[in-house]
Amino acid sequence: MRASFWTVAGAACAIVLAALWAFPLLWALSTSLRPELETVSANFHWLPQEWTLDAYRKTLGAGNVVRWLFNSFLVALLVTVVTMAISLMAAYAFSQLRFRGRGIVFGIAMLGFLLPFEALLVPLFRTMHQLGLINSYAGIVLPQVVSPVVIYVFKQFFDAIPADFREAAVMDGAGPLRVLWSVYLPISGNIVWAMAIVTFIAAWNNFLWPFIIVTSNDMMTIPLGLTQTYDAFGVRYAQLMAAALLGALPVALAYVLFQRRVTQGFLAASGLKG
Repeated sequence: MRASFWTVAGAACAIVLAALWAFPLLWALSTSLRPELETVSANFHWLPQEWTLDAYRKTLGAGNVVRWLFNSFLVALLVTVVTMAISLMAAYAFSQLRFRGRGIVFGIAMLGFLLPFEALLVPLFRTMHQLGLINSYAGIVLPQVVSPVVIYVFKQFFDAIPADFREAAVMDGAGPLRVLWSVYLPISGNIVWAMAIVTFIAAWNNFLWPFIIVTSNDMMTIPLGLTQTYDAFGVRYAQLMAAALLGALPVALAYVLFQRRVTQGFLAASGLKG
């Protein structure tokens, strides 16, 4: 009976939390499917009295929403690919290679945990300005590709892999990159996928750095572009909600499609087996 009570209590808490999370999303969806006049009506209705897709048509037809979505996808993809490549090589070096000053270099790399990104905005902006990378994809991407968190997670995972795997490959004549690609990467598939999805979502949702580095409307990402829709559309709540949902849809789909791999990756990183 006691176990049954806790099971029911846990299920009830999960339902409440799910409802709290889903309510704003459902309300945004409901608002986006209303005519503009109904969104400011004094008569409150949970569901639209007149269902319409006008907000989505006007949002996609006005402004640069499609361009912003493309920019966000390209930036997030580039950040994810480059971050994974750098983090895997750095983590392998810190975990499996022996070189002088390894501990000091690793400690310096981990200092990124202590420095908030906001503290680096001025030097990063000055660097990008001197390199002529303002309003460019490179200027948006480069400051985001080094992630101490991802390096640390990969290193901890590589530390748990028996050294016999690497030694056998080295005896066969494989170099460090070959060992990483042919031995460690296949073993680390789930954790790589998990970190890749988390990195992609973080890059997609990043607002602060694009806000600093981008001044051109054509180079804006969707989080930054959404701040411009108010000026472009005025007080048009249906179009604002439609633009927000269009911006959130790709990352939601990415997480749903790769949810299993993300879960397996975090279980592998924590040393659990499922």
